[in-house]
Amino acid sequence: MDKKTEQKKVFLDIVHQLRQLIKMEEIQAGEKLPSERVLSERLGVGRSSVREALRSLELLGLIETKHGGGTFLAATHKHQLVEILSMFILEDEKSKKDVELTRQIHEKEAIRVISCTGTLRTLPVWDSFFVKLEIEDTINCRDVLREIIITAGNRLSLKVWFQLAAYDGDRLNRNSTEEEKLIIQTMLKSMQLGYEKEALKAYEQWMKTLRSN
Repeated sequence: MDKKTEQKKVFLDIVHQLRQLIKMEEIQAGEKLPSERVLSERLGVGRSSVREALRSLELLGLIETKHGGGTFLAATHKHQLVEILSMFILEDEKSKKDVELTRQIHEKEAIRVISCTGTLRTLPVWDSFFVKLEIEDTINCRDVLREIIITAGNRLSLKVWFQLAAYDGDRLNRNSTEEEKLIIQTMLKSMQLGYEKEALKAYEQWMKTLRSN
């Protein structure tokens, strides 16, 4: 194991143990964490390793250090999950591919739900997308996928999707190409008509096009 990999392992081990400690002691947002010395003793690692881990967690918004006051657990909305995973876990291509495939599982299930539900597939938002495509000749790819996930109505899936979609960055958050326009129109029209298989086929074709851009 090289030095860089070992450092990451130590960091993740400390994060895992800190998470367990916070859970066991029921430390709430805004409450103080044990000192570096205490954490070093309880976690069985050197103080320098604890210090580096805390420094990284502070940069990611998980904890807050107050001068002369100690270290405190930050509010949940400040946690930068995307940065944590991308920095320490998702560096190899297989992991990135797994994230993409997992995101697509949520999108395909949402398409199935919409295609099979009359009240969802006849919502005016789909017509508004057609109008936008005809007038502007393009549409934001992420907006279309986000609306599909939102419309399906699974709130947990939506939360997970937002995190997964963040990894694709500019590839999703961009305007569609001329090649994608017809594919997106086919997918949306198939959803509106309740043609699940056709909608999913167009979706798969769109994802292949996205990967090539």
